[in-house]
Amino acid sequence: MAAALPITTLPQATAPSLKVVCVGAHPDDPESGCGGALLRYAELGHAVTIVYLTRGERGIPGTSLEEAARIRTAESETACKVIGAKALFFGQIDGATEVTRAQVDAMTRLLSGERPDILLTHWPVDTHMDHQVASMLTIRAWMSLGSGSLYFFEVDTGSQTEGFLANTYIDVTAVLDKKKAALFAHVSQDGQGIWREHHEVMAQWRGREIGVPAAEAFVHLHRDQSHFLPGL
Repeated sequence: MAAALPITTLPQATAPSLKVVCVGAHPDDPESGCGGALLRYAELGHAVTIVYLTRGERGIPGTSLEEAARIRTAESETACKVIGAKALFFGQIDGATEVTRAQVDAMTRLLSGERPDILLTHWPVDTHMDHQVASMLTIRAWMSLGSGSLYFFEVDTGSQTEGFLANTYIDVTAVLDKKKAALFAHVSQDGQGIWREHHEVMAQWRGREIGVPAAEAFVHLHRDQSHFLPGL
């Protein structure tokens, strides 16, 4: 079991302003995987951006790609308002994502413009190919940028996310209701059902690992020796 690691909360009045960017494959992935951390950053006054690789076009059976994209884009924007984040849409298509030189270059340009201090994305060893693509594009872009700290979040450990050995934890107890509200904004995906069946038990499980009611866990790809999300 991964060891619990310290969390440092810096007073907003003295903390430097950070740019936090999360790259998720589909609407609801960032909210479920690291919505608590994003909320904590936003509540401290840091700039938070969520980049959705796709608009979840294939996520509503019996609905056209265009209509599903419209519905899920609106849900994402609602969720981002709850979090206090800016929403960006990368433009790939749900179920047809790809890692190419052109796509890597596009992600590098996007992230270069955002200049993130903290970058969060999917763990690359995941059963969903779109999650893998989001992760690999982010990793390649991050390597080109040469700055910022990269963290991987888990979506559904034991079902989708595999081989995830957390080395970083965040207490999300104080923002849990808001995290749920952001996830519940994804009505078309039964956000409440997703929470009950998967993420509630994950939040409790990760919380027990560090002795708090609810937590999120991450893998930090080290270029330094820190074991906490900066600024939290």
